[in-house]
Amino acid sequence: MTTGTTPGTAGTAARSAVDLGVPRADRPHERLYWVLIDCWNVARRDLLHYRRLPVLILWRLGFPMVSVLLYGFVFGSAMRVPGGGDYREFLMPGMFASTMAFGFMNTATAVVTDTTKGVTDRFRSMPMSPSAVCSGRGLADLAVAAAELAILALTALAIGWRSGGGLVDTATAFGLLLLLRFSLIWVGVWCGLVVPNAEAAGGLYAVVFPLTMISSVFVAPSLMPAWLAPVAAWNPVSSTVAATRELFGNPGAEGGTWVEQHSVPMALVWPLVITAVFLPLAVRRFRRLSR
Repeated sequence: MTTGTTPGTAGTAARSAVDLGVPRADRPHERLYWVLIDCWNVARRDLLHYRRLPVLILWRLGFPMVSVLLYGFVFGSAMRVPGGGDYREFLMPGMFASTMAFGFMNTATAVVTDTTKGVTDRFRSMPMSPSAVCSGRGLADLAVAAAELAILALTALAIGWRSGGGLVDTATAFGLLLLLRFSLIWVGVWCGLVVPNAEAAGGLYAVVFPLTMISSVFVAPSLMPAWLAPVAAWNPVSSTVAATRELFGNPGAEGGTWVEQHSVPMALVWPLVITAVFLPLAVRRFRRLSR
């Protein structure tokens, strides 16, 4: 008695697996193909929400735009920039980075909303790669972050902000801002899979608010109390802010610490470390949802 499968039966099973979008373990290139297709489909689904409701992006830009007006024109005259310079030029790189940092809350809220509405269960019931579901969300949020950054940059130009750096330096600065957003996407995906509902996700504001306020976004760390200045200087957001100020040619914080003097490499290192920690955590958490 044989337990093997006839060639005809095996071929039919293989074709059926491909037809259903199930990758075969003995064909890595086929598996990668379906992961990319799944990732694009999830990203396309998420982007369609913004296409049908573009006002969502404007709502998300409301806080940074109001902050620009509040800090730039109301408090700006009372602010001192170490080394001199216009405060609005000092402020805008901080506002760009702050907007990228706050974006992780939007990711967390979208993920937990999908979970509570059963969308995530629908994905889990389909032959999709867990990494594709998470990376699709990340791809869509990164595209939206780029649009937000473009709108905020146009607002900054309207109030008189200018980049004194060259084309390459300016493009590199915006790239570092998107890199920070990319790393925090995985924090948002993981948090969205951990918190029980959208109301609880709103509590993450208590995490992101100190992350942006205890940094060099609005005030130089050197002007803070001695016990708080190192915390602000070593904040990952501060590294991105300091690096973009340098690349934009805007007034800087003029700090003398090691991390402030190496702001550009640190603006690369921090996001890579955050991604290396939270991307595997997010994918692992998604896989555990099915157990």
